[in-house]
Amino acid sequence: MSKSANAANVMNRGITRSIFRWIHLIFGIPIIGYIYSPFQELPNYAPVVRNVAVPVIAISGLWMWKGHVVRRLISKRRPDKTMRRTAAGMAVKTRQEFEA
Repeated sequence: MSKSANAANVMNRGITRSIFRWIHLIFGIPIIGYIYSPFQELPNYAPVVRNVAVPVIAISGLWMWKGHVVRRLISKRRPDKTMRRTAAGMAVKTRQEFEA
């Protein structure tokens, strides 16, 4: 992968992460209204919070937490065979690959 394509991929992931973060925060606002509203107004908030806000918050939170696993599972591209993982999880090249 070229350097510019890698930079574009990182930029795209950063923008995606930012969008999911804002969705997560904005859809949390109805929950605050649900918690702090007077008891008589709860029936007005309940369907929106229960059927829209909580599922969107759960999905966006799960995507921010484990989205990289989902992307890897649905990715059609195979991982690079020239890299291997160390015990610390860092990708490094083997000595033979540097000499080749």
